[in-house]
Amino acid sequence: MGDISASKEASEENSKQPKGYSGLPAKCINGALAGVAGVSCIFPIDLVKTRLQNQQVIDGKRMYKNLFDCFVKTAKADGIRGLYKGFGVNVTLISPEKAIKLVGNDLFRYYLQREGKQMGLHREMLAGGGAGLCQVIITTPMEMLKIQLQDAGRKIQRKKIPGMGTVPEVPTAKMNPSLTRAFSASTTAEVTPSALTIARNLMQAKGVFGLYRGLGATLMRDIPFSMIYFPLFAHLNAMGIEHENGRATFQHSFMCGCLAATVASLSVNPVDVIKTRLQLLQQAPGEHTYTGIRDCAAKIWKYEGPSAFFKGASCRLLVISPLFGIAQAVYYFGVGEFLLGIPKQWL
Repeated sequence: MGDISASKEASEENSKQPKGYSGLPAKCINGALAGVAGVSCIFPIDLVKTRLQNQQVIDGKRMYKNLFDCFVKTAKADGIRGLYKGFGVNVTLISPEKAIKLVGNDLFRYYLQREGKQMGLHREMLAGGGAGLCQVIITTPMEMLKIQLQDAGRKIQRKKIPGMGTVPEVPTAKMNPSLTRAFSASTTAEVTPSALTIARNLMQAKGVFGLYRGLGATLMRDIPFSMIYFPLFAHLNAMGIEHENGRATFQHSFMCGCLAATVASLSVNPVDVIKTRLQLLQQAPGEHTYTGIRDCAAKIWKYEGPSAFFKGASCRLLVISPLFGIAQAVYYFGVGEFLLGIPKQWL
């Protein structure tokens, strides 16, 4: 009897382990694995998105007609490997970025939760916004380097097209010469520098702040995205939770992740276009340059129209939706929990 009683007490003690702390290492692993798996699957589409968002209409001409046209032209010009330009830096930094985002949301929810009360929507949004704020530490330099590599092929191709390399008579802003030299120092007409070379030149020219070009726009994108995504996913996923095991089915969680990411992604796409253009260190010949968020938004509206703020939106949906769907799949199978040997009753 004594052994049975001790066993019950141990079981009850295990079930009382705090969720806020016991699951964090596992969630770091889950976030890292989700990021790597997701990026590996959707990176070519992300490259197409970057090129579509950066292209400008010059004298009524545009380089790419749509998503498919961009994909085909890139593959023809650079081969299949060209579709994975910037993959190395992205897959390297996506692990800590996703871990910070997912763990950050869980931590903020843990500390904002009032005992015995259901978390209000404003607290859920605050937790999500906090996670978005934390992730830009990695997101900004990661995307800064990735965008240079992804867009380099577009600039090279543009120079080869008759009439596309001429400079139109429109006002352009002067680029920071030190930042421009940092990119062009290792760039020729046909060769793109590596992410390491770009990072080193930026550090030499502007210090660590050179890697955080476009930080303001990144904050304007990532904080609202997380404020929309995390609460929306939590409420949608709660609709499918089964009382027997306290979890939703894999299919339900996957679809909820995709749907929540779709809504959040569309909501912030205009800021994503601005961020992408601001982070580009060197525009193609004849394209506008920008001095800041307001200048960029004004020029896009004036010369390209409001529809330009949704350039690459279809690509972004094809990137973000499966990326977060995959993240939910990793959480569903509990890879991190399995590797760390965390009992399911703790989760």
